[in-house]
Amino acid sequence: MKHKFISNSLCLCLSLLILATSAYAQTAEKKGLQIASERKNRDKGWQSSESETTMILRDASGNESVRSIKTKALEVQGDGDKGLTIFNEPADVRGTAFLNFSHIEDADEQWLFLPALKKVKRISSRNKSGPFMSSEFAYEDLSSFELAKYQFTYLRDETLDGVDCYVVESVPTDKFSGYTKLVNWIDKEEYRVIKTDYYDRKRILLKTTTLSQYKLYLEQYWRPHQLDVINHQTGKSTQLVIESINFKTGLDDKDFNKNSLKRAR
Repeated sequence: MKHKFISNSLCLCLSLLILATSAYAQTAEKKGLQIASERKNRDKGWQSSESETTMILRDASGNESVRSIKTKALEVQGDGDKGLTIFNEPADVRGTAFLNFSHIEDADEQWLFLPALKKVKRISSRNKSGPFMSSEFAYEDLSSFELAKYQFTYLRDETLDGVDCYVVESVPTDKFSGYTKLVNWIDKEEYRVIKTDYYDRKRILLKTTTLSQYKLYLEQYWRPHQLDVINHQTGKSTQLVIESINFKTGLDDKDFNKNSLKRAR
């Protein structure tokens, strides 16, 4: 009788533990989604933008390659954003242009114009984990942030470089993603991403992106003016320094046409 009582007590404790764990997981997922949703909602209404950027590639030995880039972006109502990246310098990449159509749920559409070949190349959804122009950015990193493409879990609160942050795990829903998860540090006051860890398909830490030098535009939109990406597995890194950004520049759909990639300036 005593053994039966102990056994029943253990079963009850185990059941309560399972229920508590399940409830915590649901709460953590709900909170993670709430944080991600607030991050998304605070970045609506900017319409269009143009920026001038310097990209610095560094190999494991510290050797550098510097590129000059112009970027255009268009906010699309009811869908993901559109983006156009144009390389101006140096001469070996001049005229290279990348066009990205992000979508809320469907696979993104991406094209790359290579002037040496005079050819527009479509980037397959299966290949979006590949490196973008030899940088530590993958093609999928260049798409706009869309809630439906991730499952979110709140992990903890943490102070990072003196900034109070939420730490949120984001698991891509796309089976072709090169990542099994991303871990984001999002500041509590403005919901800006301060740091992101990316884990590869083997669930090993691949790289870390640190976003800094944030500036406020139109009294609402925060943009980092420096992004540093370090690949922990290769020792390579990429730094983006945004020299200037302008919003509501009057761009529209005709400025983001794959047929005009060859004429992009």
